[in-house]
Amino acid sequence: MKNKNISTWAEIKDEVYGKKGTPRRDTLDRDFKSLRVGLMLREAREKKKLTQDQLGSIIDKKRSYISRIENDASNVTLKTLYDIVENGLGGKIKIQIDLK
Repeated sequence: MKNKNISTWAEIKDEVYGKKGTPRRDTLDRDFKSLRVGLMLREAREKKKLTQDQLGSIIDKKRSYISRIENDASNVTLKTLYDIVENGLGGKIKIQIDLK
């Protein structure tokens, strides 16, 4: 029997933000994905042992811009993302589109 005092993260999101497909929940999910992209960029930069200043110099951007992207990648363009990953970090980007 399930303990009613314990909820899963999915149940909490459903209760607080609504079910998947509702505007508030979709916004939460998009924001979370942007945060994940920023964290992945930070981890990749740190793995390459680069500071934000050094990465910014490589791609001709300011340190503050790199910081903003790492903390909230919601407004990063694909061009900038490719520039950071391919030119700045020497990596490759894979984009996947899943249709319902």
